[in-house]
Amino acid sequence: METGNGGRRVAVVSGASAGVGRATAREFARRGYAVALLARGAKGLAAAEREAHEAGVPSLAVRTDVADAAAVREAAARIEAALGPVDVWVNAAFASVIAPFGEVEPEEYHRVTDVCYHGYVHGTRTALELMAPRNRGVVVQVGSALAYRGIPFQAAYCGAKHAVRGFTDSVRAELVHARSRIRVTEVHLPAVNTPQFSWVRSRMGARTRPVPPVYQPEVAARAIVWAAEHPRRRRYWVGASTVGTVLAQRLAPRALDLQLGLSGRDSQVRDEPAPERDNLFEPVDDVQDFGAHGEFDDEAWGVSPLDELNRRRRPAALAGAAALAAGAAVYASRRLRR
Repeated sequence: METGNGGRRVAVVSGASAGVGRATAREFARRGYAVALLARGAKGLAAAEREAHEAGVPSLAVRTDVADAAAVREAAARIEAALGPVDVWVNAAFASVIAPFGEVEPEEYHRVTDVCYHGYVHGTRTALELMAPRNRGVVVQVGSALAYRGIPFQAAYCGAKHAVRGFTDSVRAELVHARSRIRVTEVHLPAVNTPQFSWVRSRMGARTRPVPPVYQPEVAARAIVWAAEHPRRRRYWVGASTVGTVLAQRLAPRALDLQLGLSGRDSQVRDEPAPERDNLFEPVDDVQDFGAHGEFDDEAWGVSPLDELNRRRRPAALAGAAALAAGAAVYASRRLRR
């Protein structure tokens, strides 16, 4: 089949209209990939597709709710017909409710789980269906430090991210059993400056914010593309705070219970009213393009020294940086409360 993509590799990114997904699509385009963009928001998708065209690469935007398995399959068929065989599939779609667990309605909990867990299941299943006959390809699961340690007021999101880890382990082992050459890897992120805090559903009585330290979405995007091109590692941890969170949960979970119980609310809210619209059931970027960045450019880190070491595989340096990470995260959260 003539695809007209110039023989380029093809990357699919879900959640591509904004935030980490948007930055990841830009990074793939910058590296010469043909990009397929999946999301619900029409304006955000159109802007992401324009950016790919401006980067000089073929692209296709498909309005898709990843919670709908049939819609994901239909999108995949359109992508391969237009761009050619999919080489990389990145699951990065996001939804959440920031509220005390008892104030999250069952349908809201189901929706977060459908996007953040079942959306990854549908994306992974579809990607494997495409890749299996060719016996090649990479699936990247975009996770979070919160896949290792739940925090207060984000039970639905944390539960879904934990579920993705278990699901991915099972799929990876089955691929080994089948002696498949398809790779599945994970990229677990720290707090990122994305528009989600401009539209996430909240019952905290105020506008929400990422728990510091905060990184720019380009840091996440570079790590995701690196993982797609170096998928033999099972998972990547992005940012010293992610490493610190994982280690602290392993070494002192009860201490984390106490620390998060005391600081969890103050580290996630700011003294501004909550947004009037949220994107849980309907997209907000259907009428406005929000781009990749959120409202925290003044404090967000544009680089992660740990990730540079990670790419160069310097174990001793990584260990030293990780040992400092938990203390840095605690220090940052205490500063925020002052």
